[in-house]
Amino acid sequence: MSKSTGCCQGFLHYVFDYETPKTLIIPSIRVGFVFRFTQFLVLLYVVGYVCVVQKAYQETDSVISTVTTKVKGFAFTNISDMEPRFWDVVDYNIPPQGDGSFFVLTNVVMTPGQTQSRCAELPNPSTTCEDDCDCVEGYNDPRGNGIRTGLCENYSSIVKTCEVLSWCPLEIDTKLPKRALLAEAENFTVLIKNSITYPKFNFHNKNACLPSSRRNILSHINSTYLKTCEFNRKTDPDCPIFRLKHIVSEAGEDFQDMAVKGGVLGILIDWSCNLDWWGRKCYPKYTFRRLDNKHPDNNVAPGYNFRFAKYYRTAEGEEVRTLIKAYGIRFDVIVFGTAGKFGIVPTIVNLGAALSFLSLVPMVADWFMLTCMKKRDLYSRQKSTYLVEESEVESASMSTTYGTQ
Repeated sequence: MSKSTGCCQGFLHYVFDYETPKTLIIPSIRVGFVFRFTQFLVLLYVVGYVCVVQKAYQETDSVISTVTTKVKGFAFTNISDMEPRFWDVVDYNIPPQGDGSFFVLTNVVMTPGQTQSRCAELPNPSTTCEDDCDCVEGYNDPRGNGIRTGLCENYSSIVKTCEVLSWCPLEIDTKLPKRALLAEAENFTVLIKNSITYPKFNFHNKNACLPSSRRNILSHINSTYLKTCEFNRKTDPDCPIFRLKHIVSEAGEDFQDMAVKGGVLGILIDWSCNLDWWGRKCYPKYTFRRLDNKHPDNNVAPGYNFRFAKYYRTAEGEEVRTLIKAYGIRFDVIVFGTAGKFGIVPTIVNLGAALSFLSLVPMVADWFMLTCMKKRDLYSRQKSTYLVEESEVESASMSTTYGTQ
């Protein structure tokens, strides 16, 4: 019975005993140094990292953007496989308008004079034949160039292939010029016009304090300036006109090498803005990098290319086309960024987090005092004291008196 009573009393003490902090003044420089140094570290983290670096007191919003581009430049080519030709922006900028991107033609494989007719398929293991029995009429090979007619024809004096119904003569895209046809494209320029908004902060409206923050064409830029400026990271970082050679160079590539088979380059515009009234900064930062794969050990299907055709009719009314396999560089304009502005809710949340961190400082000092100090036993006895109520003391003394009688 007494054992169960003791268990009940222990449980009641565990549930209802109230603990209150006891103030001990420890005359120790070592403990005081640990306490103040820990406080300093917490304050340094809250003020230096949370507030200054991370700006956790701010509300944030992601950028919404629109981009338009305009390419300029011209070139002249005179090679043996093609007649002398003058190229302007209509010829090499395909298509003229893109969704946040633009393409510049640098190399081509042309197949002129194609008509819908029959011709021998290009030789490969699946198209070579000995007689008509090797060619299935109507067979459509997705990797071929047309629909088989069922005939086996001479492709050359030593090779026979299945005849196909297609645009003939067939394209031979292995005859790619080793030097880019439009090597002069490195001197072309592009004007990038970028407008942004942060709807959460109503940032799209004109702001007297930030008259130029909505566009990458800043307030000091006028028509006269645009006619002569060119982007340079050191001397003219605000100019929105970029020379293609410099874009490729800043991405760590050589324009002439990349122009042979093409590729994909990213023009990255970073709009990371601080909209607080004491530090209003919202200007674009440009970086450039290659986006497609250029790994020397995994160089399958390198570069960037596509096909298109130009159609016309002869005097006899026959439809003829010139097939163009276009190699070039596609420039993707990628806009990203986050704006921050003072907000009462994140400020209160982070202030509460800072106070919770400061409440841990005494625990660190207590641990050091009770673990590393020579007088830790004395400190341990003084730190925790169990008080017994007066009624409990009288009851205990009476029990002792009755026991002696």
